[in-house]
Amino acid sequence: MEMISDILLVAGALGAAFYCFILARRLARFNDLENGVGGAVAVLSAQVDDLTRTLKAAQGAAGEANDSLGQLTERAEGVAKRLELLVASMHDLPDPNANPQRGPETEAGPASMLHRTTTPQLSEAAPHSEQPVFSRRSASS
Repeated sequence: MEMISDILLVAGALGAAFYCFILARRLARFNDLENGVGGAVAVLSAQVDDLTRTLKAAQGAAGEANDSLGQLTERAEGVAKRLELLVASMHDLPDPNANPQRGPETEAGPASMLHRTTTPQLSEAAPHSEQPVFSRRSASS
């Protein structure tokens, strides 16, 4: 009887060893870095790292664009104020068609009268301005 139990015990141990051998091969294929799930995990990890770097670069570019847009908005507001001042000063100009009489200062035509009247008014509209009215840079730059 002991001999039969020993034979069954050895057969069970050999069956368990064979089963473990098959499971080890399947697990090795499953974790293979080229074809299995391990490869997919490695590829996804690399893609996550790339996306993280790209996201940080995009956030930096968005911050720079935000700063640039803020500066451009400030410049545009300054230019808008100047344009409002110029438009307001244009309302003070006399209408050349409203004056039918021609004096010695208007003999050259309406263009010279417009030039003569706008020059003093524009200089009065922006007194002591160190920059020209239509400059590419704002006064704060």
